[in-house]
Parts: sequence; structure tokens; C-alpha cells
Amino acid sequence: MQLDLNDKANLTLENVASLLASKDDSQSRQLRVTTDGVAFLSDDVGSINTDGLAFRLETWDSGNDYTGIEASKNSQWVQQVYNNLKDNWPNPKSTYID
Repeated sequence: MQLDLNDKANLTLENVASLLASKDDSQSRQLRVTTDGVAFLSDDVGSINTDGLAFRLETWDSGNDYTGIEASKNSQWVQQVYNNLKDNWPNPKSTYID
């Protein structure tokens, strides 16, 4: 799943929860946003394959419920991820958001 952040109607708590639920917690993931404004969960983490990114969040280690169904049910976590996207698109504070 991907979110087009250029359409403000797409940036909702429900869509962020769906994005988090779209990949399980079996491996480390990273939320990335392209320079075109597409947010997605990447299996590439750290500084691997970062060309074309406006920004990326810190790597979420597997086994900590950062992604998957349980993550999508955690309203505080969903709100935090939503705020990071909202606060950094289209003008990210940095290319790496910690």
C-alpha cells in the first residue's frame, strides 16, 4: 500500500493505520516518502536505496509492533506516524526523521 500525500484527503488516521497494517512485523521496515509525495513501507532500511526520497523515518526493528495489525490498532502509534507525515510533507525538516 502507498499513500499519495499530495492529495491531502489521503492523509487520514485511517489510511495511516492501513499503511502500517499492510506489512507484518516479521522484518525491520522503514517508512519512506518519495520526492513525488508517495509514502510507503520499505523493506530496505537504513541508508540503502535512498535515491528519490524526500525523507525517511528511523528504521523500525522487527518484533516491536511498529508494523502489522497490532501496530494499526495502537492509536497513539498511528497518531505519531500521522504527525510525522503531516509535519514533514511537503517541506521535510530533514531527510531523516528520528
